[in-house]
Amino acid sequence: MDRITLDYTNALAATIGPENGVQEASLADMQGLLSEAQAKVESRRTQDLRWLDLPYQADVHQEILRYAERMQGRFENVVVLGIGGSALGNRALHSALNSPFHELSPPAGAPRLFILDNVDPDLVGEFLDTIDPTTCLFNVISKSGSTAETMSQFLIFRRALIERLGDEGHKEHVVVTTDAQAGVLRPIVEDEGYCSFVVPEGVGGRFSVMSPVGLLSSALVGIDILGLLRGAAEMDKRCREANWDANPAKVYAAIQWQMQEQKHKNIAVTFAYGHRLRDLADWYAQLLGESIGKVKAGPDGNEHVGPTPVRAVGVTDQHSQVQLYVEGPTDKWFTMLEIGAHDHRVPIPADYGDKDALAYLGDRTLSELMAAEREGTRIALTEAARPNVSIHFPHVTAHTVGQYMYLMEYSVALMGELYGIDAFDQPGVEAGKIAAYALMGRKGFEERAAEIQQQQQRPSKGV
Repeated sequence: MDRITLDYTNALAATIGPENGVQEASLADMQGLLSEAQAKVESRRTQDLRWLDLPYQADVHQEILRYAERMQGRFENVVVLGIGGSALGNRALHSALNSPFHELSPPAGAPRLFILDNVDPDLVGEFLDTIDPTTCLFNVISKSGSTAETMSQFLIFRRALIERLGDEGHKEHVVVTTDAQAGVLRPIVEDEGYCSFVVPEGVGGRFSVMSPVGLLSSALVGIDILGLLRGAAEMDKRCREANWDANPAKVYAAIQWQMQEQKHKNIAVTFAYGHRLRDLADWYAQLLGESIGKVKAGPDGNEHVGPTPVRAVGVTDQHSQVQLYVEGPTDKWFTMLEIGAHDHRVPIPADYGDKDALAYLGDRTLSELMAAEREGTRIALTEAARPNVSIHFPHVTAHTVGQYMYLMEYSVALMGELYGIDAFDQPGVEAGKIAAYALMGRKGFEERAAEIQQQQQRPSKGV
């Protein structure tokens, strides 16, 4: 069955001991809290948490597919201009569901995909030096239209297009994903006549992958977005289960909360055993960190809450991080992403059979070796009493990836209620944005600029 599953055996006290493992009875005791959290999340489904219903927006999905069909064969490259939630989901879907070498040899009629989620001048400058912008469709993604990074890139590439194609000719090379009515980009879209898609109300950036933010670029490069959405819809049904032990979102949220609040494990490691899954771990790092890393009022003043997300890739990071994970501080717990069946079967030749260090590899496959490496890490972690759970993908398909992403989104929503914080704001991010606006001289931020200037006049020390 093409259904992902969550195995939490190795996070339980019965497996790894009570010091680091959670008691199954304590998870059952959270049924009331979990049901209350679920009710609070569901009560906002049609209000400010409309990302919950993104899998069911059939009209929007068909609009995206019609646009992708019209664009087929017209551009060599699709370039996403976005950052954070406007980029990480796009990259995760592309790396999970397209060839790792898509940009070297895309399928017939499919463009390459570039995601420029940084304003590093060497990144943008090298792109301008290497890629002809007239071969590109630029997807500008910003709900507010005031994202400094995205808008600076938009201004740069818009000017490059105009210089080559003129005021009118450049317009077919730009598609904008932004708010339906508000923000800076919407009037620009109307004035210029750019094609556009809408970031729905009640859909924050890190929860937007199932909206046009993530679906548009995916459809343009040939990803099965309807399969993705079907997977998300199926997981939605599982996440609405009342009983905690039939609901993977409740189980995962409860384990995360207990690991930090009761077992003092402040680091949540996503260990992706599969090259296709590596960027899902990056996507989840933003989802978890930006949603749960907050300040809340406590009995003794402000309390800082939230786990630190870490991403690891198997088998690569067995040779860079596992030593720390097995013998280092017991401040971590692990989620292993595993693949049941890979798309390719790569046999290992039975050469050098007279050498014991190589003979055992002969006539086996890379899938077998990958599985053995993964199980070796799982065994090492478990024997060292390091709590770990596994999310099993029967295959990496649009359907299973859709399930995983929706599961993580719903789990994080429940976590917010368990931690007693708002999982859907990001005041820490806004503070950094405001400082950047002030440093760049944006109108309306003069007072903050003066404060920063005064701070910078303090003596500095360095070596």
